[in-house]
Amino acid sequence: MNPILSAGVLIGVLCGAWTFVMGLTGWYKDPAMSNVFFMVILFEIGGLFWGLRRTAALGRNYGQQVMAGTMMAVIAGLIIVATSLLFTMVAYPDYAAAVESATRGALQRQGKNEAEISAALASNAASLTPMAQAMSGFIGTLITGIVASAAIGFVLHSKRTADR
Repeated sequence: MNPILSAGVLIGVLCGAWTFVMGLTGWYKDPAMSNVFFMVILFEIGGLFWGLRRTAALGRNYGQQVMAGTMMAVIAGLIIVATSLLFTMVAYPDYAAAVESATRGALQRQGKNEAEISAALASNAASLTPMAQAMSGFIGTLITGIVASAAIGFVLHSKRTADR
């Protein structure tokens, strides 16, 4: 399989699977555990490193490596959009309400009054729709992919030129 496609699929599947781990464990409802979700960044970086090592072996230059990593991120991002929509609309249709409830509880523990809590929840409501969540995943994956590909491509390119 093409290294760009295989790495993109790997990243997307790993990140999608982690989303469902967050659902099965209920961590998405726990403010103390919700940041564990960001392990997806490590999955993406690992997948990019694996994929970019494979494309580097094909003789790609630095710019081509960054483009290959960006394409891996786009492929992963498309899978993540589908997984996110499946998660929030089918598997956990109460996702937004559960996150809102957890946020309310956290704000109450911080001593916020009802007006402050209502304002915070209202400002966050638009980002809790299934499509907003899915697009956030896509954009986060794309940005991480571009930045990480630039760094990984630089390291792999530097190693290759040093080995010559």
